[in-house]
Amino acid sequence: MSTNADPVRRTEASSAYSTASTPGPGPSRRRVLGAATGAGLALAAGLPGAADAADLPLLGTYDVVVIGSGAAGMTAALTAAKQGLSCVVVEKAPTFGGSAARSGAGVWIPNNPVILAAGVPDTPAKAATYLAAVVGPDVSAARRQAFLGSGPAMISFVMANSPLRFRWMEGYSDYYPELPGGLPGGRSIEPDQLDGNILGAELAHLNPSYMTVPTGMVVFSSDYKWLTLAAVSARGAAVAATCLARGTQAALLGQKPLTMGQSLAAGLRAGLLAAQVPVWLNTPLSDLYLENGTATGAVVTRNGTPGLIRARHGVIVGSGGFEHNAAMRDQYQRQPIGTEWTVGAKENTGDGIQAGQRAGAALDLMDDAWWGPAIPLPDQPYFCLAERTLPGGLLVNAAGARFVNEAAPYSDVVHIMYDRDSGAPDIPAWLIVDQNYRNRYLFKDVLPTFTFPDSWYTSGAAHKAWTLDALAGQIGMPAAALRTSVNRFNSLALNGNDTDFHRGDSAYDHYYTDPAILPNSCLAPLWLAPYYAFKIVPGDLGTKGGLRTDARARVLRPDGSVIPGLYAAGNASAAVMGHSYAGAGSTIGPAMTFGYIAALDIAAGAGA
Repeated sequence: MSTNADPVRRTEASSAYSTASTPGPGPSRRRVLGAATGAGLALAAGLPGAADAADLPLLGTYDVVVIGSGAAGMTAALTAAKQGLSCVVVEKAPTFGGSAARSGAGVWIPNNPVILAAGVPDTPAKAATYLAAVVGPDVSAARRQAFLGSGPAMISFVMANSPLRFRWMEGYSDYYPELPGGLPGGRSIEPDQLDGNILGAELAHLNPSYMTVPTGMVVFSSDYKWLTLAAVSARGAAVAATCLARGTQAALLGQKPLTMGQSLAAGLRAGLLAAQVPVWLNTPLSDLYLENGTATGAVVTRNGTPGLIRARHGVIVGSGGFEHNAAMRDQYQRQPIGTEWTVGAKENTGDGIQAGQRAGAALDLMDDAWWGPAIPLPDQPYFCLAERTLPGGLLVNAAGARFVNEAAPYSDVVHIMYDRDSGAPDIPAWLIVDQNYRNRYLFKDVLPTFTFPDSWYTSGAAHKAWTLDALAGQIGMPAAALRTSVNRFNSLALNGNDTDFHRGDSAYDHYYTDPAILPNSCLAPLWLAPYYAFKIVPGDLGTKGGLRTDARARVLRPDGSVIPGLYAAGNASAAVMGHSYAGAGSTIGPAMTFGYIAALDIAAGAGA
């Protein structure tokens, strides 16, 4: 139960100062500056200190307060409720679901019951070996094991306590299947189709998807691989027909069919409705509330008025990353960087991370993100998956030189864009394709042979020319260099062996490709004018740095000690994937798992 003792009175400035000066393994210079900056911002914004917060109107007292209604937050809240704890979810946005609702909602959980039932040959030993090889020393073995050990139970729990069901994303390889323990067939799952009618009026508050599903169709993430090929592949055409049939059936039944992130967020929200867990929208976090060094609540703004929510047993921060906070990106990440290239939820401005830092938390991985090459289209960035992998395209830098395996995992491509010699900058890079490519493949949502919107060209995101020399002139690179790169690429493609960058060597490289192209489904020459160039920048699905946590999702100080009562999961915490990315769903899978772990740990401490 909550204590009646007077809280230790402290200002946010003194908290940040003590964080920055804590002895031990200690913060880096960047972390010290970050703490000082956080304190300054708190004072400038007039955020209440502990004394002021205690005098605010009491908005309620719950066993658990959850910050954020994304995959991490809603899984945590559902778990807490089913452990017999009272819980409230506070959400900054006018919608629920966060970035998860916008996403394709792949969920990477080794040994989960869905893939085992499908006959996937996974084992705990394989998974542990693979994750250790992918992540390396950046993440402790204890945290990796906590994720692997609790992930399958989390999936079973969610299916037992919500309408969510999942499908294996068959064939979507782990991102490094050649590493020990890697699976070429993949471990990723995605939500099955869900009828949005189960939410009633609450469906109107679901955060919209990043990409709109074609009208009249019901599409899963795993379908897009084949929809891209529908014009040139019998299987692609069959998948398109199946998607249309699903949509027709749903319409006849009066359903509101949801898939991908829409299904995931709606299913979790339905679970919370059944468990009678309130979700307060339009309720941003101002700060965490600490008494005697223990997190015992949160200061939020509800209906335009600041107030205090008390937490008897714990606060779980699941408020997302800081991808839309320009100052934080400038402080922690490499240039060029900005907020206009991310597809994360626009409300993700690092509020929970900054509040945790003011409470004394350490930060990790702040320089990194869930990167991916993106085309900066005028309405919103487009996260490039299949388009850079399909045969008949290559990536070149400002010097006109090819510099990367275009089919590599998307996070790796952006890491290379940042890491290479700035003397030949790879930001922006350019995806070069020809008309043969355009005649065969869907590009974003533009059908083969169809013209691109004029706004793509006027914005500078796309260029078109009848010769490679003219195309080079439009994008400001040496014509001879571009011609040389294309000619070299064409010779490799005709031989089916990319000896320069090894495109096609990994099973992963072949996921978004064209099986009709031989001898290497990743590689085809460019030969048919006109030619196209698409600007490629370092986009992301969200940032992956945040509050440092332990294997129980408890937030840690720089000296490794625990901040009692404070937990974090999802992109508000430093990712268990470290600087890498194990497979499709390496964001959402750990987010849900550590939300689940946090709630179970609180319940165990509460004796529930």
